[in-house]
Amino acid sequence: MSQNQTEFSGVNVMIIDDSKTIRRSAETLLTKAGCTVITADNGFEALPIISTQHPDIIFIDIMMPRLDGYQTCALVKNNPQFNDTPIIMLSSKDGLFDKAKGRVVGAEQYITKPFTREDLLGAIRTHLLNDSKEA
Repeated sequence: MSQNQTEFSGVNVMIIDDSKTIRRSAETLLTKAGCTVITADNGFEALPIISTQHPDIIFIDIMMPRLDGYQTCALVKNNPQFNDTPIIMLSSKDGLFDKAKGRVVGAEQYITKPFTREDLLGAIRTHLLNDSKEA
């Protein structure tokens, strides 16, 4: 358990989801693993937070009011400052169309809800910890 905490310590994660339950459960799982977690309940609220907090990785729900996950992802990826930030789409739908649309807007991965602790930590491991060895 403590090895996980050191593995993920210092990782700044953002969760954007309009469900308080999803945000809380993801925050709890990631905090226990040693991550620093920032949350927002929609893309509109998230954008200014992203520009000031510079998360290392962002998990975005697809179905949200105001700005949906695809629009939020596209806006983040279109900013040169954040186009290398890994974005993981979260959705309760497991459709090929949704996954393809996520790729089009620049998402690195697609996780179907309900997600597990391993889904979240595996995505961080894949997109952050493996890359950091090259840097």
